[in-house]
Amino acid sequence: MLTGTFSKRLICATALAVALGASVGEACAQEARIAAVNSDRILRESAAAQAAQKKLEAEFAKRDGDLRDMTQRLKAMSDALDKNGPKMSSVERAEKQRELSNLDSDFQRKRREFNEDLNQRRNEELAAVLDRANKVIKQIAEQQHYDLIVQEAVYVSPRIDITDQVLKALAANAAN
Repeated sequence: MLTGTFSKRLICATALAVALGASVGEACAQEARIAAVNSDRILRESAAAQAAQKKLEAEFAKRDGDLRDMTQRLKAMSDALDKNGPKMSSVERAEKQRELSNLDSDFQRKRREFNEDLNQRRNEELAAVLDRANKVIKQIAEQQHYDLIVQEAVYVSPRIDITDQVLKALAANAAN
């Protein structure tokens, strides 16, 4: 009895596997349309990304210039202290060192704030560019009947890379 039940189960399992195999084979026989997009190229080469970069440069130019000026003042104060320090009284030298230390602390704080603000704004601008690119990619997928478009891959054959097409569509959308 045990062998009969086991045999029936084995026959059912085999039949099920054959049926599933046939279904999987049919699904594989239908070719999926797949494409890939290089997001890094979009963020480097698209007109929208370049415009965002110029916008950031303009937005942060004054603060960047202020930091450059501060760097020059720090260097000048340090050079003057190195040159004239031995000739100064200990009280005068300590005062100049304190001024230099305070200016350096202020500079470090402002540089850190600048970098944080710049990174936050860059991320915001690049997210907006990627959002526009994703909309264009979706339009291309729908128009050309793609089943899958990937943006990150270890390797992409040039045959399925549609990055140039996305860049052109982004440029056309920006012109409208």
